[in-house]
Parts: sequence; C-alpha cells; structure tokens
Amino acid sequence: MRHRLFHFVALSTLLALPCAHAQDLAGTCHASSSYDVTLRPDSLLFDRAMPAPFHVEIQHGTLRTDGANVRLSAEDQDRLALFERELRALAPRARHVAQNGVDMAVQAMRAEASSVGMSDETRAEFERRLNAHAVEIKQRIATSQSTHDWQGDATDQYANQIAADLVPLIAGDMGQQAVNAALSGDMQAASDLRDRAGTLASQLEPHLQRRMQALRPQIEALCPSIRQLADLQQDVRGSNGQPLNLLQVDP
Repeated sequence: MRHRLFHFVALSTLLALPCAHAQDLAGTCHASSSYDVTLRPDSLLFDRAMPAPFHVEIQHGTLRTDGANVRLSAEDQDRLALFERELRALAPRARHVAQNGVDMAVQAMRAEASSVGMSDETRAEFERRLNAHAVEIKQRIATSQSTHDWQGDATDQYANQIAADLVPLIAGDMGQQAVNAALSGDMQAASDLRDRAGTLASQLEPHLQRRMQALRPQIEALCPSIRQLADLQQDVRGSNGQPLNLLQVDP
C-alpha cells in the first residue's frame, strides 16, 4: 500500500460522510510516498514495511538508513538540511488547511441538515454532537506528528463513527415527521419523508462533497512546497547506493 504524505490533510472532509474519499495531496498535487513520516523533535523518520530501506532518518543534514550512517557530500548535506527545514515548515500549513476543512465541513453538514426541518430538540442535539466531533478532530490534527495517525483505514473508521452518530439522529427525526404526517392524514407527505429518511446517507454524501470542493484551492497552494521537497531529495542516495525516493511527484 502506498501511503499519502501528509495524509492528515484528508481530515478536511471527514465530516462530509459517510464513506467519502477525502481530497488529499495525492489527488490534488499528484504527490505520494511509500513511507510514513514522523516529525520527531530532533529528526525526521520515514518508515515502511517494504522494500528496503525500511527506516530513513534525517537529522540536521545527516542521513541514516536502516541504522547505517550514510556518507554525504557537502551539497547533499545542505539539501537534506533544507529538506528537513521545509518539511517542518509545511506541517503547520497542512494542519491549517485541515482545520479550515473541518470548519467548512461543519458548515456544510449544518446547511444540509437545515433542509430537513428538524425539531428544535433534535437540532440542538445535532449541533452538540457535531461540534463535539469537530473539536475532537481539530485537536487530533493539532497534536498529530505522524502520518501513522491518518492511514486510510483509521480515517475511514473515524468517519464512519461520525456518520453512525449523526445520520440516525436526522433520520429518526424525519421518521417522526412521517408519523405525524400520517396521523394528520397526509399520506403522501408521510411516504415522501420515509423515502428521504431511507436514502439520507446516500443523498448527503454527494451534496457535501460538492460543497467541500471549495477547499481545493487551499490544498493546491501546498503543491509548490511539495514539489520543492521532491526536488531537494532527488539524487540523494542511501547506504545501498539507491536514490531515497522519499517522495514522488508525478508530472
């Protein structure tokens, strides 16, 4: 599996669920990596299951691959020192985009839910849950230092949990509206509400994804920095003599 560098940008559409494939750097900047990356206080660690090298550590212009020190030219030392500095500078920018994405997704979810006409009690509970999820996600984004935190399965599981919490709440309110309509004799309205409640999740997903397209320019603004990182690590070789290829950017 090829992990996406800075996959936490994908959190931008976590609330626009269920089961949405979030915008990320692979799709927008055509950037990918076979490594996960962890920002340690004093170094960068890249790791993957296969192939070798399995662990690549960069620290102030020095390089270790699978525990072996790599002799570098002065130029390569400078390039890796700049690579580390630029990567650390990119991380808060990516977090900022992800935080904006969460805010945007909350607004989109709120707008979609408002079209349902929920009761005041249900709306208050919906807002409470939605805001709680947003706070939790933004806190995770703020403290995350590794792409291990945001691998595909973990992201999807988190997203599904949010959907499982919010969608039934809305659907339940719509179901009650259908009962009330039936009791008042409006069978057509009752039928329409039941149908809408049954297809709520599938209808919400495309609507929310369209709204989230507004985040794309902010992600695109990260692309030049991603390309610079790819250029900086180009031609730097590990202890096996092969290029590191920590990051690939397709033309």
